[in-house]
Amino acid sequence: MLSVSLSKKHPRVYDVSPKQSINPASNFFEENYNVDAVRVSKTRMYYAVAAFIGIYLLIAIRVMAVCLSHGVQIALPEDDFEQREIDVSVPINRADIVDRNGLAIATSLPTVNLYANPKKIKDPKDAAEKLVDLFEDMKYDDVYAKLTKKRSSFVMLRHDMSPAQQAEVNALGIPALEFQESEKRVYLHNNLFVHALGYTNIDNEGKAGIERFLNDRLIHSTTPLTVTLDTGVQDTIRTELAAAVEKFKAIGAAAILMDVNTGEVISMVSLPDYNPNVKIPVDDRALFNFTTQGIYEPGSVFKTFNTALGLESGKVKVKDKFDATKPIFVQRQRFQDFHGENRWLSVGEILIYSSNIGSIQLASRVGKEDQRKFLGNLGFFEKVKGLELYEKALPQFQSAKKWTDVTMATVSFGHGISVTPMHVITAFSALVNGGIYHEPTLIKTTERKLSRRVISEHTSEQMRPLLRDIVLYGTGRRADVAGYEVAGKTGTAEKVINGKYAKNRLTNTFLSAFPASNPKYALMVIIDEPKPTPETSGHSTSGWNAVPTTGKIIAEIAPQLGLQANFDLKTQRAHVKSVR
Repeated sequence: MLSVSLSKKHPRVYDVSPKQSINPASNFFEENYNVDAVRVSKTRMYYAVAAFIGIYLLIAIRVMAVCLSHGVQIALPEDDFEQREIDVSVPINRADIVDRNGLAIATSLPTVNLYANPKKIKDPKDAAEKLVDLFEDMKYDDVYAKLTKKRSSFVMLRHDMSPAQQAEVNALGIPALEFQESEKRVYLHNNLFVHALGYTNIDNEGKAGIERFLNDRLIHSTTPLTVTLDTGVQDTIRTELAAAVEKFKAIGAAAILMDVNTGEVISMVSLPDYNPNVKIPVDDRALFNFTTQGIYEPGSVFKTFNTALGLESGKVKVKDKFDATKPIFVQRQRFQDFHGENRWLSVGEILIYSSNIGSIQLASRVGKEDQRKFLGNLGFFEKVKGLELYEKALPQFQSAKKWTDVTMATVSFGHGISVTPMHVITAFSALVNGGIYHEPTLIKTTERKLSRRVISEHTSEQMRPLLRDIVLYGTGRRADVAGYEVAGKTGTAEKVINGKYAKNRLTNTFLSAFPASNPKYALMVIIDEPKPTPETSGHSTSGWNAVPTTGKIIAEIAPQLGLQANFDLKTQRAHVKSVR
């Protein structure tokens, strides 16, 4: 064996047979040198590839850092076992609004506004043309005028731009166009809550509804604001109201659902309405929240308060009867019943047959001073307190000096005084809940709302069966829903047009509570100027439109509210007998 060392660093041993002589001219050493060269080349290639990968990684990291410089900060872990923390900064300043079940109904999304510095615009004509081509709703003259305001260093061009629109503006390559971080208010159910929530302007400030009333709370706290409204119930009621408007060719409708034991407003709908997500001019009627701004003469639903007045005074008993055989005169003014029974009526029958004559006599027995004091205690002479809205109307009524015997007579059956639906349902809730007046609220909170006793528990207990009988035997029969013991009172009021009552322009109301044996909810439904239809046999009074609409609503929302049906056989037999 011959040992041949190629270098001191890498000795190699080769076997050479005895017969084989070493020829310097042979390829022996050349071949082995080539092998080493290949290996060295591969090693260098690996290092080169690794270096390129490292460079590209550094470039990628730098690009990400530049692109996300406004959003993400990454804190590297101190050791391998520490979890990485990522702090995401999102420019959202206005708190979400959620319904009573925690479902989001209003939220804010990050967006950008487009503005320019006219002093930096080199070619305002070219810039204006490019922007108008990009956004069809922008007008050239308006954009050009803004871009040529050389004395100004800031002109707003567009609000609430999407990421795609921002990219398109960047692609224009105009350095003077810049972006301002902002947020956009989004109402997740479009029209559904518009009169309760209101809306915000382009600067994200509340301009109506809860958004306006609690604007400071919404911008100074990121904690979601929980309201008392129920999305499912609100949707059901609005759907039925819209169907009623179409069916009876009405000009509008409204409804309020209230928890009688807390004053919480579960649903509040006013039609027509509008979509606050669409920034277009809105008709004044659609902006108008009839439930809190619509003062109107409620008509015969006021007889419930008149009856409670009599019973609470102690001057009237449930079994008392009043002469309704003929019209009655008060200060030479003649009053009669719409469909008179022409006989003596008990207190309950005055409600069942909605007798104006009986109501006037009942109020006369108590007196106008006590009547006015009683109604004032129910809140009918001031704006509704407690409700978290600025859009609240002041009732219209006669002063104490002008509260004459005629005023007492007309008010006893719901004329001569104008109030909002929220006034009516809040006071009605006190009549059926045991006599406690709870200030209405739209905000879900653990804090107790102001409340006061307005009638005795005994009077409240007397009122419930009287109201239930109206649904079983009177004008409210089309609202009876098996198992839910609906109680209530109808009201049909003629509108005052140019100082005179218009017989063909009615505001119809049905005021109800359920279940009558232990009231939990009050529902008020109003149909504005319904028209007679073949189905209503040419009638347009409350019993033919507001009442059946109420029945449909209660049948759908009672299960949603978790109310268990009570199929009382005695009550059902009485109902069947009354229908026959």
